[in-house]
Amino acid sequence: MSTSLDLLGDRWSLLLVRDMMVRGYRTFREFQRSGEGIATNILADRLQKLEAGGVMIREAAAEDGRSTHYRLTAKGIALAPVLLEILIWGAHHEETDAPCAAIEQMERNRAAVIAEAYRRWEQRDPAPLIPPFTSEPKFKSKSNSPKGKSKR
Repeated sequence: MSTSLDLLGDRWSLLLVRDMMVRGYRTFREFQRSGEGIATNILADRLQKLEAGGVMIREAAAEDGRSTHYRLTAKGIALAPVLLEILIWGAHHEETDAPCAAIEQMERNRAAVIAEAYRRWEQRDPAPLIPPFTSEPKFKSKSNSPKGKSKR
């Protein structure tokens, strides 16, 4: 656990992996405009750290060799099951913007969601894996058992 946290345990690293995997972000500017409020120096540092850790690579953009695109490596895309479970866990225990139907579908179809993440990675498909959440009803836990904050 400590080895993984050394690479991914700060606030920003998993969000950057999420943005590459789920939102299809590839450029510094896309990460910067993600709405998370990351400072440019922190963003540059985390991208460099993820690259040094083998989670992502930098490559010249196919359409313009002067631009840089970031891409998950096999090591990075292997985080898909972890990110999916964190997303589902968060919806169960904290208030999120995730709509009920989206969380329920991901819970029922974990294997398909992960397979689609891998497909998009293999085919270099930058289309978002999960569409942006709109203001739909928030996920509420159907269970009566205590689960922390269980705002799901």
